[in-house]
Amino acid sequence: MQYLPIFTKLDDRPVLIVGGGDVALRKCQAFLKARAQVAVVAPSFCDELLALSQQNKVSLIEEYFEAHHVLGMMLIIAATDSEAVNKAVCDAANTHNIFVNVVDDQPKCGFIFPSIVDRDPITIAISSAGTAPVLARRLREKLEAIIPHHTGALARLAGNFREQVKARFKTFADRRQFWERVFDSSVVRKVQVGDTQGAEQQLHDLLTNTPQPEGEVYIVGAGPGDPELLTIKALQLMQQADVVVYDYLVSDEIMELVRRDADLVCVGKRAGNHSVKQEDTNEMLLNFAKQGKKVCRIKGGDPFIYGRGGEEIQVLAKHGVKYQIVPGITAAAGCSAYAGIPLTHRDHAQAIQFVTGHCKKEGQELDWRGLAHTNQTLAIYMGVIKSPHIQAKLLEHGRSPETPIAIVENGTRKSQRVVRGTLSELATKIEQHQIQSPALLIIGEVAALHEQLAWFGQSEQVNSFAQPITKVA
Repeated sequence: MQYLPIFTKLDDRPVLIVGGGDVALRKCQAFLKARAQVAVVAPSFCDELLALSQQNKVSLIEEYFEAHHVLGMMLIIAATDSEAVNKAVCDAANTHNIFVNVVDDQPKCGFIFPSIVDRDPITIAISSAGTAPVLARRLREKLEAIIPHHTGALARLAGNFREQVKARFKTFADRRQFWERVFDSSVVRKVQVGDTQGAEQQLHDLLTNTPQPEGEVYIVGAGPGDPELLTIKALQLMQQADVVVYDYLVSDEIMELVRRDADLVCVGKRAGNHSVKQEDTNEMLLNFAKQGKKVCRIKGGDPFIYGRGGEEIQVLAKHGVKYQIVPGITAAAGCSAYAGIPLTHRDHAQAIQFVTGHCKKEGQELDWRGLAHTNQTLAIYMGVIKSPHIQAKLLEHGRSPETPIAIVENGTRKSQRVVRGTLSELATKIEQHQIQSPALLIIGEVAALHEQLAWFGQSEQVNSFAQPITKVA
């Protein structure tokens, strides 16, 4: 992070702008919106700045810049056409440890102006650290289109009740849950249509008749790793949770999106090392919910495809705990797409089977004869350790040794790697390339299409997070 984003209160604080042209005018107008005390230094001024001076909104100093002009200022803008003058302003400001912005000269900027979405008192600032202002502006335009204009009025209403809510609820968690209920209620609709009185009355009713917080568990699929593959609902619930219970398959980039003050509890499982037993995880979800907490149980991929989400909701339902289920993109779909491998193809595979590489101890053996059929794709989860067994069983039941295979390690993530080969090489390839979990095994004729389609996966991905694929023969 090159710049720390902060919001500065400038009411009646002295700021200086050096320059008298159109750029200086735009900066002046921004400072005036923040109610700053603005002084402008230049040998001449544009008509608009002269008009602002006549209205007693700014102080004009008709002089060439000198170092003493910076004294006593809180912020300074250098907005001249002269590189020498701008440097002098920067040097003088830095000498006195005053924040300075040199327009269109990012290396000299101690602070920068972001693109702003203004829904006063809600303000959203977007910055590219001065490297791509046009991109920041385009992002602002997208936010302008999706953030309702009544957001500011809703924030002002909430502000009017803030002290009453603090008096009613003593803990931050209780206050947050109250406001979640308010913003999920028809109070928002009343504000939107301008019924301020009705919104105030309903908010007051919610405050005086608030029931005890009721716990709830969100069973959320995080997808295979790319945060842009999260569903909107998943992101919303991650932001609402008091507690986030997660496993090792959830990427760091996705964990960065959970609420900052949420309690994080890792119940990760790795092959041969279950740090937390599933029964203990179930009990943990129950206990948190009974305490009135909103719990996000976030899982890699989809919670109902080898995610044991079904086991968890059975326990929740048995004890009458409210829950929501949010599906995620399962590893087979995400990893194969990012590797340029279609799971089905009219010429190569008319069926697909999802298989787990390890089952419950003493569980039923897989139907290897059915899995060995041609013209189908096998997507094998958690199959790295048992790859010699998988290879041997498929060959034993008639699958050709020349069947194409692909191993997708860290699928959809920045470190994605695709290893190609044949079924007879499966275990050898995994050992040779030191494949680590998470990795998906794709077995079937479609795996050969990686060579034809991977360039699409590399350079033409619709989503911008996609990284170039490392291809290994």
